[in-house]
Amino acid sequence: MAVDPRQVLAGVLTMTMFVMLGNMIKRDHFDSAHPAVHNTNKASDHGLASVTKGADGPWKEDGLSLKQCWQKPILEEAIDSQGYVTFSLTNGPEYHVSQISDAVVVARYLRATLVIPEIRGSEPGDKRNFQDVYDVEKFIASLDGVVKVVKSKPKISAKNLAVVKIPNRVTEEYIAENIETVFRTKGNIRLVTYFPSVNMKKNKERTKTDSTACLAMFGTLEPQSEVREVVDSMIDRLRTVSKKSNGQFVAVDLRVDILEKKSCLKISGSGSKSCYSPQEVAIFLKKIGFGKDTTVYVTQTKWHSSLDALKDFFPRTYTKEFLMPMEKKDKFLDSESSEFQKVIDYYICSESDVFVPAISGLFYANVAGRRIASGQTQILVPANIPTSSAASEEFLSHYVSKKNHFAYSCFC
Repeated sequence: MAVDPRQVLAGVLTMTMFVMLGNMIKRDHFDSAHPAVHNTNKASDHGLASVTKGADGPWKEDGLSLKQCWQKPILEEAIDSQGYVTFSLTNGPEYHVSQISDAVVVARYLRATLVIPEIRGSEPGDKRNFQDVYDVEKFIASLDGVVKVVKSKPKISAKNLAVVKIPNRVTEEYIAENIETVFRTKGNIRLVTYFPSVNMKKNKERTKTDSTACLAMFGTLEPQSEVREVVDSMIDRLRTVSKKSNGQFVAVDLRVDILEKKSCLKISGSGSKSCYSPQEVAIFLKKIGFGKDTTVYVTQTKWHSSLDALKDFFPRTYTKEFLMPMEKKDKFLDSESSEFQKVIDYYICSESDVFVPAISGLFYANVAGRRIASGQTQILVPANIPTSSAASEEFLSHYVSKKNHFAYSCFC
């Protein structure tokens, strides 16, 4: 049977139209399901909507990821221990980081054995074991080949032990001039670190102790598993109540006991203050663009009436007592020791999307260091803003904007 050419042509045209229509449907439907990839915040890890961070309001992208620019300082040859270095951790995690760093630097220089420290609270007789708060096995493993570490303190008579005070960020020169002779004479030393100032600025030139200090400061201390679980559960809850801000939240270091020291609220000759009240923090956050739906975590452990001024601006303002799992409160919140509370604050402030240090000092400095090391550089320092609004980047911490934190000696 003869085929009509007109029918063939009509069939080809019909098939072509179906193919074109199919391609159009594919582009409109399937391609739209796979848009261009953007950097997203942590909300996607918690089942929340994810958008480009910084697309709305003052939420900004973090800085470029930094790489470790130091090598683990392994001892060139096995050397028998020359004695013991003992010390205690005091005053909270922001001090612990610095005390650990100094002790490791001293022990390595002296080729001494470092004894795992106990943790002393603010009240007499308030002591905890290191492993109650920190991961002791990780600590020991991280220092393998750098210094010898033992868990228990050996029996040392008083005549064979010297108590030595050292300044924070101790140098090789200081150890050689003020510690080594005492150590060789007594055989063992107990270190007491003092803090003449908040000294966390980047070294102008690299020193021999930088690699050891970097490892000790950023590679040794992590919370033990139960503490880590509590921190994670509180962060999860903060992200869950932050759906309108994409799971993002602001952590503010604001403690009433420090604010009650009126001198910290006074304006210095430079026009700056060392701490800001809840109302001042609220006004600051509002003027740089944070809306009333912003979730705010404050380090004050239990609610205080002075926080009402912050909650009036930001209804989603929370303390630990609201966020902590009920079954953990007896141990971590209602105990007489504040050690756990300080550690929880330290890690939540280190991992929040934005950190606002309403109080200057070592907590701010060492949280900033941990954030810089992990690439979380949104650290906004409060100020009294005379205008009705301002750009948040104007208040970025000098540790980040000028890259003058010691962390930039370790990560680049």
